[in-house]
Formats: sequence, structure tokens, C-alpha cells
Amino acid sequence: MVSDAGLPPQFLRAGSSSFTEFLASVRPELLPKDRDADLSHLAPHGTTIVAATFDGGVVMAGDRRATMGNLIAQRDIQKVYPSDEYSLVGIAGAAGIAVEMVRLFRVELEHYEKVEGAPLSLDGKANRLAGMIRQNLPMAMQGLAVVPLFAGWDTAAQHGRIISYDATGGRYEESSFHSVGSGSVFARGALKKLYRPGMTAEQAAMAVVQALYDAADDDSATGGPDLTRKIFPIVMIAGPDGVDQFDEAEIAAMMDDVIAGRMNRPDGPEAGLR
Repeated sequence: MVSDAGLPPQFLRAGSSSFTEFLASVRPELLPKDRDADLSHLAPHGTTIVAATFDGGVVMAGDRRATMGNLIAQRDIQKVYPSDEYSLVGIAGAAGIAVEMVRLFRVELEHYEKVEGAPLSLDGKANRLAGMIRQNLPMAMQGLAVVPLFAGWDTAAQHGRIISYDATGGRYEESSFHSVGSGSVFARGALKKLYRPGMTAEQAAMAVVQALYDAADDDSATGGPDLTRKIFPIVMIAGPDGVDQFDEAEIAAMMDDVIAGRMNRPDGPEAGLR
């Protein structure tokens, strides 16, 4: 049945401000959790994501490689996205499901703001993302897990925050820096040495880029800088002025510094924090 306005009655009923709940009632087959799952070894996986806070915000970066078993499925996948004006989300895990979840999450935040007339708090956004991860648990049990990293500028507390998740949707507040994905152990080890309070945005960006380089050095699923194809990590920041992205020329210059420093000492960073 279609109303006089040309819309099905589901679109005209009063409901909650959650777009995910609305979609579940109208077209549940479009939700990621209801898609037919494939074998995990046939699905591209993306790693690694790193984030660090600095004076005035938070920076997040991701490598560009997606793997499928022992194969490189894609060399230039995007893993870091703005989720709204003041927050970022990075994806690790089953790439197709993760990208779909990010798109739904962005619509969810926009839908809430239009319905309620005000944006969600940073904690509210983090909780909404946790619910989406929890909905994906059946597919995670089949090996198609999505473990994002969420970060943003808390407009109430006036500082950057980083929130991590597990495959069941559990959320955890992180301090100063964090990393997820197959290369996360190596990236966090690097950040322990590189991170210091009071960094500028540029210094924090150099720190996370160095951490990704170390992750790629030890983890085959993490892609390092591809100089011939000019493929470099995506680096974004969230602060009081919103979300911004370092342009490719800036990241290329940082990678030149990193590589020049590693020519003399391959196992450790030599390039200074910019």
C-alpha cells in the first residue's frame, strides 16, 4: 500500500531517531548482518589503522593494502573515513563489510541529527558504532569480523579521544594512542617510543606514519609506501575546526623523510618529528 504522498506508510510513521532501526523494519536485507557470508579466506581484509591524540585534536592514519589470503587484493584501499564533522573511523577486518558498515554509520549519524535537530555526543556516536559491530557478530563468528577504530573531537570536553572495539561490540577508551589490525602490535610498539605529550598535528602525523612504516616492515598484510605507484597512507585529523585530511604531497614529503632516515638505520626511525 502506498500513501497519497507516494511513500509507503512505514516512511510516515513516527519512530526513533535511529536509521538502522528504520532500515531493519523496512528493508532488513540491506543491513550488513543479513548479507550472505562468504568464506573468510576469499574476502579481502584490510589492515592497519593507527591513531594518536595531540594538542588540539586527534590524528588517524591507515595503510592502503587489502589482502586475500596470501594475495594482495587491492593496493590503494581507503581505510580511514570522516564519520561526521568532528569524528573519524578507521576500518580493519573484512573490507567489504567494513566499508558497508562505515557508510551505514555515516547515514545513521546524519539521520539522527536531522530527526533530533542536534548531533550526537561523541559517546553517543561511539555507542551507535558498537551496536552495529554487535549486529555483525554472526558473521564475525564465520571469520568475517570488522574491528574499527573510532576517534574524534569531544566538543563538550574540548579534547581528542580514541575509542577501540572488540568483535562483540565492546568499546574501550584508549589513552594517547592506539592501533588495530594485523600490524597493530608493531605499530603500537613504535608509537610507545615516538609519542610524547604536547605534539603538534604535524608531529603526530609523522609519528603515526612512522608507526605504519614499522608495521609494514614486520607484517606482510600491512602495505608500506609504494613510491612507484605513488600510494601513501591516508592521514586525517579531527579537531575543534572539524575534520581535515593531509594532502598527498604532504604525506609524500613525510615518507621521503622516513625513508631517508631508514637508509642509515632500517630498524628504527631516524627522521625527526616534523
